[in-house]
Amino acid sequence: MDLLTNPIVLYLVIALGAVGVCMALPRRGVSPQLVGGIIAAVAGGLIVLVLSLRAARQGGPDAAPNLFFYVFAAVALGAALRVITHPRPVYAALYFILTVLASAGLFLLLSAEFMAFALIIIYAGAIIITYLFVIMLATQAPEAGKEHLLAEYDTVSREPIAATTAGFVVLGVLTAMLLGGGAQLPPAPAADPSQTRLAQLPRKIEQSLRDAGCLKGGGALARSSLGDPVINWSDRTVQIEGPDGSRTWAPMPDGLELSNVEGLGFSLLEDHPGSIEIAGVILLMAMLGAVVLSRKQVEHDEELKRRRAHQLADAGGAVR
Repeated sequence: MDLLTNPIVLYLVIALGAVGVCMALPRRGVSPQLVGGIIAAVAGGLIVLVLSLRAARQGGPDAAPNLFFYVFAAVALGAALRVITHPRPVYAALYFILTVLASAGLFLLLSAEFMAFALIIIYAGAIIITYLFVIMLATQAPEAGKEHLLAEYDTVSREPIAATTAGFVVLGVLTAMLLGGGAQLPPAPAADPSQTRLAQLPRKIEQSLRDAGCLKGGGALARSSLGDPVINWSDRTVQIEGPDGSRTWAPMPDGLELSNVEGLGFSLLEDHPGSIEIAGVILLMAMLGAVVLSRKQVEHDEELKRRRAHQLADAGGAVR
C-alpha cells in the first residue's frame, strides 16, 4: 500500500481518464474520438508512470515493473477503449479478444498461469465466440465505407456521460477500498477453510494415502457416521480402517493440500454461486435477443422481396 501515490492525485487522474473516455465514445454529429483517446491515454500513462516511479524510489529498481508489463498494459487499455468506441460491433468483439489476451499476459507476469489460460479458454475461446455469433446473427455487416447503414444503437452511444460516470465511480470505489478499506474488512474465520474443503475430498485423501503406502492389504479410509473422513488436524493424522475392521491412525502424507484449481472450484461453486448463474442468464438473454432481432430482419427481408416482386410484375404489365 505504501507504493501508491496520493489518493487525491490518483482520483484526479481517474477523473481525467473519465473525461477522455466520455469524449471518445461515439455520438451523433462530430465526435471528438481522437482527442478523447489521447486524453484517456495520457491519464492511463500518468497513473502507470507515477506508480512505477514511486515503486522504484521506495523499493529500488527491482521493484519497478518490467518492460512486458508496460507492453501488455498498453495493449489492454488501448483495446478496451476501442471495444466501447468502435462503430462496428464485430470489430468491438475482436478488440475484446485482444484485451483478454493482453490481460492473460499480465496474469502470466504475476505467476498466475491457471488464471491466464482459463481467461483465454473461457472468454476468448467460448464466450467471445458466442458473442460474435450473436452479433453476426443480429446485425448485417455493411461494406467498407458504408457504416452509416448500421442501426443507430450499434454506432452511437446512447448515454455516454451516464455510462462513463457509472464506470469510473465504480473504479473510484474500488480504488478507495484498495487504499484504506481493506483494514475495515471483517477478519478471516479462525478455522482454515482449506482444511474443511480438503475433508470434502475423501477420494483425494485416500489416493494420497495409497501412494504413500499407508493403505495396504485392502485397507480404506475410515469414515464417520455421516460419511466424512476422520481427520485430526492438530497433529495431521487420518484414521484408516483395515480389512478386519480395526481402525488406526496414520500420518497425513506431506504435500496433501488443496490445489489451486480445487480451491478456485470451491470458491466459484460454494462461495460465489450467484456469479455463475448471473453469467449464464446474461448469455442466455443475449442469444434470445439475437434470435428475436434476426427473426425481425427475416420478416423485413421477406416483405421487401414481396414489394420488389410486385414492382417487377407491374413494370412488366406496363411494358406489355
